[in-house]
Amino acid sequence: MKKSTRKIKNIKKLLMFLALTIYSFQVVIAQNNLQGHECIDIEMPQRGICAHRGAMATHPENTIAAFKEALRLGVHVIEFDVHWTKDQRFVVIHDHNLDRTTNGTGDVVDHTLVDLKRLDAGSWKGSQFAGERLPTLEETLEMMPKNVWLFIDIQFRPHLAAPVAREILRQNRQHQCIILVRSHKGLEAARQVDPGVLVCNMNTPGYDTKNVSDVISHRYNALRFTGFGPPENVQRLKETNVRILFCCLDGAKNRPSLSQLFDAGIDFPIVNDPAKAMSAARKLGIQPLKPVY
Repeated sequence: MKKSTRKIKNIKKLLMFLALTIYSFQVVIAQNNLQGHECIDIEMPQRGICAHRGAMATHPENTIAAFKEALRLGVHVIEFDVHWTKDQRFVVIHDHNLDRTTNGTGDVVDHTLVDLKRLDAGSWKGSQFAGERLPTLEETLEMMPKNVWLFIDIQFRPHLAAPVAREILRQNRQHQCIILVRSHKGLEAARQVDPGVLVCNMNTPGYDTKNVSDVISHRYNALRFTGFGPPENVQRLKETNVRILFCCLDGAKNRPSLSQLFDAGIDFPIVNDPAKAMSAARKLGIQPLKPVY
């Protein structure tokens, strides 16, 4: 009788524990939904082509036109850069000043968003792109499909990691956006916003043993290579689910072929000419991405 009573008590305790666990899980989901965090069930590319600043070989870099062309070609990743404006809004542009890729002058940070939106960011590439504007980070994320990786480069400005992370979360894009940083300060700032924010280490050359160990111990999600390192380092990264970028495939002599990069374990080669790269990728059995919106 005593044994039977003890069993019943143990069963009651187990049921109570399970009930509390389920309740806690439901609370977490509810809190995430209240904060705007949705569960995104999207299949992301495991390897493929990364369009550097969009289709920059044929279109004005870091513009909606360049991004649309990259998507039309079926790339698997789009990389772009962000800078803060005078009124603390994000615009997508690579250089810290406006001279090279717009009809404006001076530093981005010295202009308001309203001023920057008046600039022509397309004519320098060709008259057919006249009137192309600098996109904001918000606009860029909004026009992207849900199943393409987005590499957001904040360059050497770790203080931008937190506000970029907040915009990623606001748009429920945390499953596909990876913030590119060059110091642990950027990593820490992004993870303070949300521990699940994806971050890439951009330290050069990337593949050396010390840096690989550092990336793994700090739980980065991706790492950029600028050359080839020991195969055992690639294996360590694969075992810890760290994605490997390679920059860059274009514009230099003695660069490896796509086939060599994929054989070496590179997941996403970064290219300036995605049309040419996608043609080569098809021959290796890598199909263009079909966008999911």
